[in-house]
Amino acid sequence: MIGSALAMDRLIYRLLLLTLGLGTPFVSLAAGLPSKGADAPCSCVILLHGLGRRAASMTPMADYLEARGYRVYNTAYPSTEASVEVLTVNYLSPAVERSRKAGCSAVHLVAHSLGALMIRQYLQNGRLPVGSRIVMLAPPNQGSEVVDTLGPWFFYRWLFGPAGQQLGTAPESLPNRLAPVDGSIGVITGNESWNLILSLIIPGPDDGKVAVERAKLDGMDDFIVLPVTHTFIMQDEETMRQTVHFLEYGRFDHRPRAKITDGEAESARTRYRQFER
Repeated sequence: MIGSALAMDRLIYRLLLLTLGLGTPFVSLAAGLPSKGADAPCSCVILLHGLGRRAASMTPMADYLEARGYRVYNTAYPSTEASVEVLTVNYLSPAVERSRKAGCSAVHLVAHSLGALMIRQYLQNGRLPVGSRIVMLAPPNQGSEVVDTLGPWFFYRWLFGPAGQQLGTAPESLPNRLAPVDGSIGVITGNESWNLILSLIIPGPDDGKVAVERAKLDGMDDFIVLPVTHTFIMQDEETMRQTVHFLEYGRFDHRPRAKITDGEAESARTRYRQFER
């Protein structure tokens, strides 16, 4: 009976995650492993996945950055087990320190969703080396109406833990009470949604989890909206290209580009879904 109950719990867990479009949860004891080529001094990039996700969701981004000469630390952390403050101290702060000790000339940060709030939390007191830049992907910088609506539900609290409760839009929520931060920051967000139910909760254009307007951050250096969803923004080729452009130049490339076909887009999504398995 106990085994059957646990199996049913796991089934319900996965179904809820699919409904919310957050992928498969993952808890890792690793706080980020360096990519190959870790001996020579160079610019480092620390990657942070989002709430309920795993480091594997950032693997396409890691590969893309590695191919362009960056030393990458794809950082895994148990996003559903602690608050943003605790996750930052236990995972992001050590990752930055390891990058410094490895001799990185710059320590760039690229984060999806919740990871962006960990960066803001870190920068309340911490500092990055001169020349470091930050790219936030679909960040709930002003919170999300989805959390306002689903946050009180038992299953939401069970699935997403303390950090999941901190992402609302109220003035006292973490995103809205963090102090402004210094740094070269670019924000990329999406305006396409595969979850029409959640999009009904969110006013204006959104990516299925966060309103476009709520992704913006006071003091950011640049902002760009791409036709991508919250769930797969970090695996989108244009997102990766824009991320590198910002890391290199401190701004995004706003020049018009040829639009890919629906078939090409679906092919890319299918190719990158393997990293979530």
